Amino acid sequence: MPGQGALAAWEIASVTSSVLIAEWILSAAAGASKAVVAIPIGLAFILMIGSHRLRGESLRDVGFRFDNFFRAIKLLLLPMLIVAIASLLIGLALGAQPNFLRWHPERRLIAQIGLGFAWGFVQQYVLQSFVNRRAQIIWGPGLVSILLTGLIFSVLHLPNPWLMVVTLIGGLIWAAVYQRAPNLIALAISHSVMTWLLVSTLPVSALNHLRIGFKYFT
Repeated sequence: MPGQGALAAWEIASVTSSVLIAEWILSAAAGASKAVVAIPIGLAFILMIGSHRLRGESLRDVGFRFDNFFRAIKLLLLPMLIVAIASLLIGLALGAQPNFLRWHPERRLIAQIGLGFAWGFVQQYVLQSFVNRRAQIIWGPGLVSILLTGLIFSVLHLPNPWLMVVTLIGGLIWAAVYQRAPNLIALAISHSVMTWLLVSTLPVSALNHLRIGFKYFT
């Protein structure tokens, strides 16, 4: 339906622009004030939750489920292994030695991965349960909606070039898996583990401490 497609496009644009505003404009203006930056993010979540309710999407529909967990994990294993090996080889080629406690050396490994899971869960919810699903309303399941989801995820990591590349690859993989087995828990685990591996294997200077938006230049 053209009306539904236009609404879905507006929803994607609204959420994406809210995140970019937080990363760029408000981060630059507010300095260390996290409360101001949280305003557009909070509005974006209100929009997303309201959209789910208006469209009658249940928690299970958007990926809060367990029945397809192992199917999603199975789909994720091979691409995760390929990316892990590639990041290790690239890091070694660039002179970086693997350090699996590099992310937050003051925290235990389990705490690092746990925090990564929580942050990955939030990102995967926005990326898959909202952007991917709205893209499918416009173009249907398949290549176009997967590409749009991956590209948006990459753009949200501007201007960090290394992060843009890896988030594009990750975004495409996660979007494709979500369309076949929508499970946010599996995707969040994958997100956390892959982030930990990338930070542990690629040069610190290349990742620039995972900074994005205005903070990339500080």
